[in-house]
Formats: sequence, structure tokens, C-alpha cells
Amino acid sequence: MKDIILKAENISKQYRLGQVGTGTLSHDLNRWWHKIRGKENPYLKIGDTNDRSTKGTSDYVWALQDINFEVERGEVLGIIGKNGAGKSTLLKILSKVTAPTTGNIKSRGRIASLLEVGTGFNGEMTGRENIFLNGAILGMTKKEITSKLDEIIEFSGCERYIDTPVKRYSSGMTVRLAFAVAAFLEPEILIVDEVLAVGDAEFQKKAIGKMKDIASGEGRTVLFVSHDLAAIRALCLKTILLNNGTIQMISDTDTVINSYLDSSASEELVIKKNEGKVITNIEMPEKTQIFSGRQFSFSIYFNNSELTRASLGYLIKNESGQAVMAANMHQYGQNLTINQGQNKIGVQIDHLPLNPGNYSLSLYLSNGAFDLDILEDAVLFNVFWDDENVIGPKKGWGSTYAKTEWIY
Repeated sequence: MKDIILKAENISKQYRLGQVGTGTLSHDLNRWWHKIRGKENPYLKIGDTNDRSTKGTSDYVWALQDINFEVERGEVLGIIGKNGAGKSTLLKILSKVTAPTTGNIKSRGRIASLLEVGTGFNGEMTGRENIFLNGAILGMTKKEITSKLDEIIEFSGCERYIDTPVKRYSSGMTVRLAFAVAAFLEPEILIVDEVLAVGDAEFQKKAIGKMKDIASGEGRTVLFVSHDLAAIRALCLKTILLNNGTIQMISDTDTVINSYLDSSASEELVIKKNEGKVITNIEMPEKTQIFSGRQFSFSIYFNNSELTRASLGYLIKNESGQAVMAANMHQYGQNLTINQGQNKIGVQIDHLPLNPGNYSLSLYLSNGAFDLDILEDAVLFNVFWDDENVIGPKKGWGSTYAKTEWIY
């Protein structure tokens, strides 16, 4: 028998665009009139799907539609999807921050949520007071909270400021304390949104390790939303893929992530419109496919002002947003000097050491003391496998490629 701790049944959430609440008084009266006659809400029959990229024909939109899934005790469930897919709306419903338009949530046990920086914290109260406040909200006694207090403070790394009002904390410190409270006050279900991305790398690693311990060692349940697909792979055995407010797939994490990456893959080279302070354009050879192991080159254009002793660098990220390759002029003891009227520099990589996949190129220009210009993900490109005589790399083999000789 499955030990189901959380169940979503036919969850849908409808919003009226441009309105706070349900809309106009006439709409509310119409709903009430249908309700007392035992009839269905008339506005459930209308509304567009949750596609943020289209104009739509209705004032109503379904942020979520017909969401059904179960979560077993001790399971770590990932939830992924593009921006606007409905991930945060779903978590707010699961956390009972907002109610669904239709459907219901069945849960067994206390739920702790980390949805936004500072959620549930009182800025006028100290960190220590907020620990007790959050514990009380979770239904814990003062004695239970006191027994965990030292562990919470130590994990958060905010001991020096624990008796300082939270309104004086940085966003990173607030997240540290909020996560420590949620993790150590032993809720049966822990819901974590993208909020951990606010913390530094050391804390993110620490938090993911703690979530693993919570699930595997303590048998508690975690729902984890993140755009960091590497973290989802490391933490979750099963994942939900949301698209336009509906569940597109529920399966093992590798299958879901591969499907998500395939659906968002671009076969074409995309150079975004660049309006940098100094960098004005990026140019690549037209209609040229980019292959593993071959030459990869591009040109960067600058405005016509003079530039002396600057350093230009690039960063390439893979489909998961992880940095896989970078270089800058400073590494080579070079400086970028551009005279009035000269506004172009070429970049050439003789043998591109990337496996097939989708990548992005970012550019950074600095003078050593501060950044002159930053263009994040300015170019989106796809790398193809070059050698038809060799079996191409499989998914999960990583992003980097090196031509290798096997010597007997």
C-alpha cells in the first residue's frame, strides 16, 4: 500500500485579468445567484489557457487546469516548467496561501513553505523572535522550538544578528534563517520555491544537502521548484513538468528533464537585440551550423567611443544554465584598446570543446575596477555532432567534448 501524504485532485485556478479578487460586483452576484440555485459557476465555462505569449480573447485566464497528482511520504518531488507555467500558483494552493477555483488538496501533517524571501516573517521582530513565531504557526510548542533553537541558529549562519530586527537583514540572510526554521521545526511536508536561488553557492549546497537528509533520513516529504535542473536531478527521483497551467508529464526526473530540454531546444542561431552601454552588436557567420570540435568564431561591435585597457570576456552556459566554458583577455595578459572609429573585434575558438546541445553566450566588458557592459545570454545557439562515423554522445554525458586517442 502506498503511503500518500499529499494529493491534488482536479485542481484549477482561474484569474480575471487586471482585477484584484474575482472581478466586478455583477459577476460576484451572478456567481451567488447560480450557487443558491445549485447551479455551476457560469465563469468556469470560459477563460483562456495560461499562455503568457498570446493576447487571448477572454478577460479570464486559467493559471492551472485539471491538476492531479499524488506524493508519497518521504518522496522528493520536483516541479519544473517555463516562467508562467503555473509552478508558483500550484505551490501557493498546496501551501493554502490561496484557494483553488475548483478541486481540493488532501494532506496529512504540517506543511512548511518557502515561497518568497521573508514569507511569514515580521520585519520588526528579531530573528530569534521570528523563529518562535514561525514555530507557533506550524503548531509547535515553545518547548519543542527551544529544543531546536541552537541548531536553527547554527545552520542559518546568522548567529551574530539573531537578536537584530529582520528588517535589517539582507535577502540572503533572511532566506538562510527562513530555510533553517522550516527545515528544523520538522514539518511533515516542506515546500520550497525558487527562493533558494537568492542564497550564495555555499548555502545552496548546504540547503540541498539538508533537504536530502530530510527526505532520506527523516522520512519527510519535499516539493521542490527550481530552474536549476542540476539541483532537480540531484535531489528528486520524480518530477512534474508544467506547461501553460497543465501537467505535461509526470515521470522519473531524467525522463522529464530530457523531454523539457528537447521541447525548448532551438535548432537555429538566435542573436538577441543587444542594447548594451558599450557593446552594440554581435555577429556570427550567417546560416552556418556550429559543430563539436570545429572552429567557432564571432565578432563583437562597440560604439565609436575610445576604449583603453579594458578586458573582454565570454561565458558559455549549457541548457541547465550551468557555466561550462569561459575565457577573458586578462587571462592572456591582453587588454582591449579601441580607438575612435574602430569598433570591431573578432573572437575565435579553434576547436569547440562542447558536446551537442543548446547553449547560450554571455559577454562581459570591464576595466578592472568595475563592469563597463554585461550582456547575459546574448546569443542562443545549438551545437551539432560533427563525425558521422562515431556514435554521438548521449544525454547525461556532460557538456564538454574532447577528441581522444586510445593507445594499446
